[in-house]
Amino acid sequence: MTNFRRRDVVAGTALVLLGEATAKAGLITGQLPWEPNTAASPLAITPGPWTFFTPAEAAAIEALADRIIPPDPQTPGGKDAGCAVFLDRQLAGPYGRNEGHYNEGPFEAGTEQQGPQASGTPSATYRTALAGLDKHCRETQGGKIWVELTAEQQDDVLKGMEAGSVVVDGTDTRKFFETLIKDIQEGFFSDPIYGGNKDMCAWKMIGYPGARYDYRDWVGRHNERFPLPPVSIAGRPDWNPKQG
Repeated sequence: MTNFRRRDVVAGTALVLLGEATAKAGLITGQLPWEPNTAASPLAITPGPWTFFTPAEAAAIEALADRIIPPDPQTPGGKDAGCAVFLDRQLAGPYGRNEGHYNEGPFEAGTEQQGPQASGTPSATYRTALAGLDKHCRETQGGKIWVELTAEQQDDVLKGMEAGSVVVDGTDTRKFFETLIKDIQEGFFSDPIYGGNKDMCAWKMIGYPGARYDYRDWVGRHNERFPLPPVSIAGRPDWNPKQG
């Protein structure tokens, strides 16, 4: 009896599959085999109540977003850009549950390059950190919670969090600060379909073309403003057919 090696079997199977695929291929002329709205595009975030944050937590995150990305005369700040909405939906979904990550023990301290090595999820981290932040503010700011502080006082607290001098109960304060900065930035610059970057305000600010099909003519043209408006994954409002 002939002895078959695994490599021979795998190679033979690949040839069979390739042959079937080639046999079924055909020549397409005249038009592409594509129809609009057939792709599995992300579900657009719709306005509505908070899905993860409590109203008090949402107010704290909006205030944090406005200190991390303050508004100016040209561009909305983190709050009006929808960063809190983006983060609320993310924490209520796979990101908040650490979906796709190995979440079982043993848990040991790792290096910076190994990422988080704890059992907690981002949603639990945010819930604990926001409660601890209010507790810290009450104890050090005359009984006021985070949202009741002045902008200058909030900046001082954030500087302390960044330096690690502010202690937030149950939280690695510096790690939470880094996570908060990352998440707010993602909400500000992400596609509007995810709830942030309202009206593509961040893309307009930096001249980013968005999900346009082709802008190769402009890739090498440095220090020039891209002349066309940005495009979301969902398109642009003026592209949608008018109702009634």
